[in-house]
Order: sequence, then C-alpha cells, then structure tokens
Amino acid sequence: MLLAMTDLAAGMRALLAEQDGVVNRRQLLAAGVSASGVRSLLRRRRLTQVHPGVYVDHTGPLTRLQRWWAAVLYAAPAGLSGRSVLAFHGLRSGTAEPVSVVIREGRTVDPPAGVVVHRCRRFTELLDRSPGLPRTTLEEAVIDVASEATTDGDAVAVLAEAVSSRRTTAGRIAERLALRARLARRELLGAILADVAAGACSVLERAYLRDVEQAHGLSAARRQVRASSRGTVFRDVDYEELGLLVELDGRMDHSHVADKDRDLDRDLDAAVDGKVTVRLGHGQVVGRTCATAQRLGRLMQARGWTGEVRRCPSCRGDL
Repeated sequence: MLLAMTDLAAGMRALLAEQDGVVNRRQLLAAGVSASGVRSLLRRRRLTQVHPGVYVDHTGPLTRLQRWWAAVLYAAPAGLSGRSVLAFHGLRSGTAEPVSVVIREGRTVDPPAGVVVHRCRRFTELLDRSPGLPRTTLEEAVIDVASEATTDGDAVAVLAEAVSSRRTTAGRIAERLALRARLARRELLGAILADVAAGACSVLERAYLRDVEQAHGLSAARRQVRASSRGTVFRDVDYEELGLLVELDGRMDHSHVADKDRDLDRDLDAAVDGKVTVRLGHGQVVGRTCATAQRLGRLMQARGWTGEVRRCPSCRGDL
C-alpha cells in the first residue's frame, strides 16, 4: 500500500521520490508534518517503520536500495560505506548485508539490527558529491575493504575488480590512499597501485622471486630475457634448461582484445621454440603463493628438474 499523495505536501512527495520512498522523522517534521500527523500516517499504514524514526511508504518487503536509504537516514548525517558502496556499484566484492554506514567521529549512534556504523574524522572528505544516496566515494570504499581483507590476495582482488570494472582507476585510488597515513597493508596497496598506474608489474616480479621461487627452493631462472622471434620482446622469467617461461601479468584491467591477442602470440611463439608458458597474476603470486609454488614445482619436475619444493613459513599442510 503506497502512501497517499494527498497526505503530504509536494515538497515531501518529491523527497520521497528522490529517496526511493524512504524518509526519516526529522525530514517529516521539517516539511510541516506534526508529530501527531506522523503517528496518524503510521496508524493508517500510509507509512511503515523500518528503524526507529525511519519510515517507508509501503507495507511490503524493502528493496536493497531502500535498506541502504533507511540505514543512512537512521544515522544521518551519514553515508553508505565499505562493502555496501562496492555493492552499490555492482561489484562482486561488495555485500548488501549488513549495511555499512559512516558518520563523523565524535557522534554516538546505536545501530539497529543489520546496520554497522563506522566513525571517521574525515567524514566530509569521504563523501561522493554525486546526487542520490549519500555514500563515500568508490575509491575510499575500495581502500577500506582492501585494508580489512583477510589476506593480501583478497586485498589485491578488491583492487583488481574495481579497476577492471572501469568505474575507477588505479591513479584515483592511489590519490586517496596517499591521504591515509595509518592503514593496514598501506605499503602493499600503494606499491601495487603505483605499478598498475605505470603499466608495470615490478611488485609482482619481486613477490614472485622472493615468495614463490626463492622461498620454496624452486629452480633459479633468468629474468627479462630478450627474445626476438617476432620483434623484440622480453620474457619475464625464463627457466631456460627446463623449457619453461613464466609471464607475470600485473595489469588489473586485462580485458582488451588486443592485449589478449598479443599475449597469445607470445605464447604461441614460445611453443614453436619448444617452451611452455605459464601466466600468473596477483592472485597466484600474492594470494596463493604456496599453492602456486607447489604446482610450478611439479611442472618443473615433469620437465627434468631434480629438486624438491621446500616448505616456507607460510605453507600449510603437505607440499
């Protein structure tokens, strides 16, 4: 049952339309609806309470957008934040529940069920200036979620999804990160973003050498090896005696047809030369380091390597 349009002034009807049918008590009173008028609207089921002091103009189930509006209006002034913002932008790393909102540091808000409230002294700076649902910028949300991720690999996955979605860029995220002096994984995130923005993958190269190859005692390789079967190219990691190449792809947006076509040509050229090419990204090198080392070790052994994969301090279970 929708709210009867004759029950509210035109300005209030416009606000309901802007806020997907959700309104809070403060807004109703400011629009000239008396306290008794609010009670009457609730009694006649023209409004339904979602949270204390927050109402929706129907009696049915709430949409996801209405749940976000209700949480923001309950804690107002507030903005959607964290994984809720990622979900707002349609990213898989986002979640609709619980609803995450941010308020200014120093305020006290008792969150209702299904709502998580965060406080930040930079509250005003975090907010997106776009119209519609009050929310933090996508870049701030990405940084928050990445810094709180369970593993480094999960953190990188958040960055990768945001950049590859083309809703933001590594450069814009890096600009916001520069303002966050104290943050978990700040150094890792900053290094990855800098490399991605520059089109390089030196972070990945260092991580592969240190955490995959050396930490697990894999065969030593040559790096940035010049090859020229189809013009001059450089192979990232060349296990020459094993006929094995490892190409490290540090790009977070690797969906362009030309990029894929160029990579396939490189792999085909390597196959013509009798070499196998393995392509690894941040997920394999940073997120699943030990599992990657294990599989590479088996591949090397199948191609003549006589060594054994060594356990590193991060390894779990039997290799």
